[in-house]
Amino acid sequence: MYTRITRTGGRQYLQLVESFRNDAGKVRTRVVANLGRLDQITPERLDPLINGLNRAVGRAANTASEVIQEPGRSFGDVFALHEIWRDLGIDTALTRALRSSRREIDAEALVRAMVFNRLCDPTSKLGCLRWLETVAMPAMPDGVTHQHLLRAMNALMDHGHAVEAALARQIRPLVDRDLAVVFYDLTTVRIHGEGTVEDDLRAYGMNKERGGIARQFVLGVVQTADGLPLMHTVHPGNVAETKTLQAMLASVLERFPIQRVILVADRGLLSLDNIDELTALANKGDRRLEFILAVPARRYAELVDTFRALTFDDAGLAEATFAGHRLIVAHDPLRAEEQTARRRSRIAELETMAEKMVAKLDAQDEGQTARGRRASDRGAYSRFCRAVAEAEMTRFIKPDFTADRFSWSVDEAAVAEAQLFDGKLALITNAPDLAPADAVARYKALADIERGFRVLKSDIEIAPVHHRLPDRIRAHALICFLALVLYRVMRMRLKAKGHAASPRTALDLLARIQKHTAHIGPRTFNGTSTTTPEQLDLFDALSLHKPA
Repeated sequence: MYTRITRTGGRQYLQLVESFRNDAGKVRTRVVANLGRLDQITPERLDPLINGLNRAVGRAANTASEVIQEPGRSFGDVFALHEIWRDLGIDTALTRALRSSRREIDAEALVRAMVFNRLCDPTSKLGCLRWLETVAMPAMPDGVTHQHLLRAMNALMDHGHAVEAALARQIRPLVDRDLAVVFYDLTTVRIHGEGTVEDDLRAYGMNKERGGIARQFVLGVVQTADGLPLMHTVHPGNVAETKTLQAMLASVLERFPIQRVILVADRGLLSLDNIDELTALANKGDRRLEFILAVPARRYAELVDTFRALTFDDAGLAEATFAGHRLIVAHDPLRAEEQTARRRSRIAELETMAEKMVAKLDAQDEGQTARGRRASDRGAYSRFCRAVAEAEMTRFIKPDFTADRFSWSVDEAAVAEAQLFDGKLALITNAPDLAPADAVARYKALADIERGFRVLKSDIEIAPVHHRLPDRIRAHALICFLALVLYRVMRMRLKAKGHAASPRTALDLLARIQKHTAHIGPRTFNGTSTTTPEQLDLFDALSLHKPA
């Protein structure tokens, strides 16, 4: 049945017509109703008929005033994160760990909201509430308040050990049991607040991000060779880095039953003094600890004779023995030339500065006056020593304080000794079957954990932290760590499919998929915006189905 417009006598008429087949099987039409002249049919006359037909088939009346369209909400990004969250089993792990008959809030959903917020639009907890109003978060309770979020953070720390153990069980299947290369490093996180509380984590220490002293806490991250974060640690801002390593390794061995651990850490973390203690810890229960360590700079003086005797192969690698372990040295000639030239240039600049001071002092002694303050040998020593210290050249340039007049000398032996180490990376390891090239490659892979720290501080925006209670700070760190896990899993999946997008780019693109809700009379209609081929390609690369 359909409508038809006919023309008769110069006028147009609207008819309701139906098609049918006669006894011979031929298609015929017949007029069911004449609705009148087309120029005399107004919306006021036609709308009751349309609404009556809609009611007859169970549809809402077609009245424009009854259509209510809610604002569109971003959906694609939180949908993708929710699916990965479920794939990793984090939802189940948190639900079990945070189960409590006394708690009325859905702690898992609230933690999930704060984790997704760090990845999509990192803001404060109050900002997270505003963000929730703009996204269609799956399985999210209504009426979330700021107090609900804080109570969820408290629940995280009330069951901290259970939560971390549950997360480790979910990550454990992704870790190779026979061989685990574990990377560990620390970073500092700036924090606000002037007051103090009991067991305060906020302490003043050397800040790695800005340099200088700042109030902060220290965050440690352990990850696999594939870039998958395994666990994190939180320490006061003035902790000595080497003191964090033993407790970290004990936690790794407890949560991940791996038989062989190759620990890769930077020179500031793993000192030669605690290697024996770590080895004894790992060797319990038929486990074996192997390490790859960059030789601390304070031990370079012990390697001068060793470096003079080294012979490098075509790949720029050499091997010797140091402190009872294998010493592997990698040499980069281009980098060595750059470092040597930079050192010589700094020394030359400082000598030029000193010569100008001497010339001014000599001219002054001969009675020649110059503009400005009168020069003195004591002033020249002060300015020169400060310049040498700022250039970090005190090893090589020595002011002669015993001389009657301002003078200095360059320690060429020290310069030649420093040149021995230019362009060289010195590693020690106790792995007997590890090829030198593999040891160097694994140590250089430690740079990936630094990229993770950059993600924490840029995309996830872990700092600055405005919490003051130790448990709230730890909860904030755990939320940001969970966000880093999702980020790295996204990166691993995109990389495995050969997709060029970064997780940040992928989330921005998926956020354009919106969820829309319309109310027509008593009925509600939900739908999502049309996905583009580029967005569908992202879902495929992330091994996710597209949203319905």
